[in-house]
Amino acid sequence: MADLSTSAPTKPGRKGRWARFADSDFFYSFKRSPVAVVSFTVTMLLVLSAVFAPLIAPTNPFDPASLNLMNGFTPPMEPNAFTQESFLMGTDDQGRDVFSTILYGMRISLFVGAAAVLFAMVLGIFLGLVSGYFGGWTETIIMRIADVQLTFPSILVAMLIFGIAKGFTPVEYRDQMAIWVLIIAIGLSDWVQFARVVRGTTLVEKNKDYVAAARLIGRSPWAIMIKHILPNALSPVLVIATISLALAIIAEATLSFLGVGAPPTQPSLGTLIRIGQGFLFSGEWWILFFPACTLLALALSVNLLGDWLRDALNPRLK
Repeated sequence: MADLSTSAPTKPGRKGRWARFADSDFFYSFKRSPVAVVSFTVTMLLVLSAVFAPLIAPTNPFDPASLNLMNGFTPPMEPNAFTQESFLMGTDDQGRDVFSTILYGMRISLFVGAAAVLFAMVLGIFLGLVSGYFGGWTETIIMRIADVQLTFPSILVAMLIFGIAKGFTPVEYRDQMAIWVLIIAIGLSDWVQFARVVRGTTLVEKNKDYVAAARLIGRSPWAIMIKHILPNALSPVLVIATISLALAIIAEATLSFLGVGAPPTQPSLGTLIRIGQGFLFSGEWWILFFPACTLLALALSVNLLGDWLRDALNPRLK
C-alpha cells in the first residue's frame, strides 16, 4: 500500500475577502493609528445608538401620551420632587428625558447630514465629469459658478437656498417638507469640492491611452466617464465625503439652532441645543450640555476619521 504520509501536500485555498482585507496595508494602517480606532469606535457607537434609538431610549420623547409635565426640569440622576422618578441626563421643560431626546435627535442629524452629502456628491461628480471631459463653454460656466459660490460661506448659501425653497413650499406642508428642504439646501452648498476634485482627475485621465482606446472601439462619452474615469476619482471623493459629513452635521445643527432648520416636531441636535440655550442661565445646564457634547463628539470623531482616511489613501505618504 502507498504511504499516505508521503503524498504531495494539497494547495492551500484562496483567502477569503475578509482575510485579504485583514492582511491589507489599509487595515494595518488602521490598527496602528489610535486616533483612527478611537474615532471609528465613537462614530459607530453613536450611529448605532441613533439607529436603534427605539430599542435603547427609555421613552419616546415625541409621544405626548408618555410625557408628564411634573417631571420637568429634573436634574440628572436625582429623583423628581413630585413623581420620585430619576433620569440619567435629566429632563427638559416639557418633562422629556434628555437622553431619549438626544438619541432621537441624533437620528435626524445623521439622516440630514448623510443625505445632504450623498446629494452633494452625486451632483458634484456629475458636474465635475461633464466639465472636465467636454471642456469648452460647459467647463467655463460650471467652474465660474463654483468659484462664485466659494466666495460665500457655505452656511449663508444654505440659509439662502433654504429660505427660497421654503417660500415656494405651501404653508400646510412646510413642517413635513422641512427636512427634505434642509437636505437640498446643505447639498447645494457643498457640491463644489466634489466637482473640483473630479474635474481635476478627469482632465488627467481623459488624455491617457486607455481612454483613447475606449473611444476607438466606439464607447460613448458617458460610458467612458462612468466606467473608466470615475473609478480613478473615487478615493479622493470618499475622503471628501467623510469630512463633508461632519461639516454637514454641523451645518444642520447651525441652521436648526438659528430656527431655520428642523421643525420642533422633528427636533435634531441643533434644535435641542437651541431649546437648552434658553434655560442655561436659569440653572438647567443639562438641557444644553448633553446635546452639545453629543454633537461635539459626533462631529469630531467623523472629522478625525476623515483626516486619517485622507492620509491612508494618499499614495504620496506611502
